Amino acid sequence: MEGRNMILVTGGARSGKSSFGEALLKDKEKVLYIATSIPFDGEMKKRIQKHRSSRNPNWDTLEAYEDIVTKIKDVYDGIILDCITVMITNLLFMNMESFEEEDLIKVDYSKKEEDILKEVSFMIEEFKNIEDNYGTEIVIVTNEVGAGLVPEHKLGREFRDIAGRVNQYIAKEADKVFLVISGIPVKIKGE
Repeated sequence: MEGRNMILVTGGARSGKSSFGEALLKDKEKVLYIATSIPFDGEMKKRIQKHRSSRNPNWDTLEAYEDIVTKIKDVYDGIILDCITVMITNLLFMNMESFEEEDLIKVDYSKKEEDILKEVSFMIEEFKNIEDNYGTEIVIVTNEVGAGLVPEHKLGREFRDIAGRVNQYIAKEADKVFLVISGIPVKIKGE
């Protein structure tokens, strides 16, 4: 639809993609920041706190990684989701009872991928509805996971493959896609 502005921002770890994504919404008055991280240890809690303190204090924050769109309770000028790969990680590990190597190789990763793609595609379709109905600008941040070495362990390879396919899907649906390298955004799709 004309006027849609769903933007995917991808890049490697510490590439500046989150800062760039946030900057895209800096002129918006009412913004929702969707954080998909779970603070599972002290170091992660510090990272989350650092992210929070660097954001615009007037932005609302939603911490969620599943059923995200159903948890949005207001109308916003902009929504940023940071980040898809952390969301995928949380969905991948959801309902896993053991993280032992011998148990991880028995997981039905095809089913996990199917469930994750279903979750993501529902979210993207609902984001499109939000854009159409309210003119909300949507920014989605993700990690580019396919440019490195082939992971040594099965779980790592499965994660990389799932994240790569999810990123491809979102890039196809997005109106613009930026790749951020060393803090420099390069537009790879869109006007």
